[in-house]
Amino acid sequence: MEQTDIAERLEEIVSPILEWYDANARLLPWRENRDPYRIWVSEIMLQQTRVEAAKPYYERFMERLPTVQHLAAAEDEELYKLWEGLGYYSRVRNLKKAAQIICREYGGRFPETYGQVLALPGIGEYTAGAILSIAFEQPEPAVDGNVLRVFSRLFADPLEGKDSAVKKRVTGLLRDCYPLGRCGDFTQSLMELGALICLPNGAPKCEECPLRGLCAANREGSWSLFPPQIKKAPRKLRQMTVLLLWSGEKLALRKREEKGVLSGMWELPNLEGYYSREELQGWLEEQGLCPGQITPAATRKHIFTHLEWQMQSFCVSCGKEGEGFLWVDRETLDREYSLPTAFRKFLDSTSQS
Repeated sequence: MEQTDIAERLEEIVSPILEWYDANARLLPWRENRDPYRIWVSEIMLQQTRVEAAKPYYERFMERLPTVQHLAAAEDEELYKLWEGLGYYSRVRNLKKAAQIICREYGGRFPETYGQVLALPGIGEYTAGAILSIAFEQPEPAVDGNVLRVFSRLFADPLEGKDSAVKKRVTGLLRDCYPLGRCGDFTQSLMELGALICLPNGAPKCEECPLRGLCAANREGSWSLFPPQIKKAPRKLRQMTVLLLWSGEKLALRKREEKGVLSGMWELPNLEGYYSREELQGWLEEQGLCPGQITPAATRKHIFTHLEWQMQSFCVSCGKEGEGFLWVDRETLDREYSLPTAFRKFLDSTSQS
């Protein structure tokens, strides 16, 4: 289909999708007002996180850090604790960096131009479009996987080409049909349609779709072909031995390096590869930990976007608190320290030996 034909057809979707949104939009805490700070935090949380899973985190975050000034001044450990369980901790680090820039360079007011918003750490084209359209009623589309899926099926368009070029093309076409005065609602209606009706896994709910009469894939019965599935590269595998080192009632933690996965976070001590009990005994003695009982514990895996950790673990009773670790009791750990899910999942499967 020619670009001009697509542009004309896009004009036809505006009224029906807005009417549908008015009647079916979910009540979500970040939709209570048009505060750009609240919208921004929600969009960052919703990256790699389902709406229902994000809601309690969002409400807790807003209760503790209700303004950009509060976020800018927050201690890192508090931020990590608020974010604990959401994963991808670079997102919350970038939130704080951006909040500090907003306070320093914009007097605490969220910037209102596309270039300024896009320049903030952790904000890409999609997030910039979402903030500017929803908070400031600017005709800036927010094109993500949901929106691309709706577009692809609507026009039976395979979205061929590089991902960045496809998003740029779809963004340009959508921008031209944005309804002034309802830019934010239009952005959210497209998001909502992709999340609730034009589903990514399994059959879409075409009978409930306000655009079914305009949709080429519905008319042709070809929804399963759009967008075409792209085969993902296999994840890299990493085998690890995770250690629950107990000295009395205290558990050993250590800080990860300031680079790579989970950079700068607290972790349970771990070793590259699978260690036998005998190999582990030698390593523990080298650390001066005076190991007593060494007991095999849980086996777990944790999946990142491009990486999978395959982990075995041991519980170790140590004769003393060795140097180079932070030793904390379980209550203090739960209250004050953020431990990424990859490691926290071992805590509920085992206890002090």
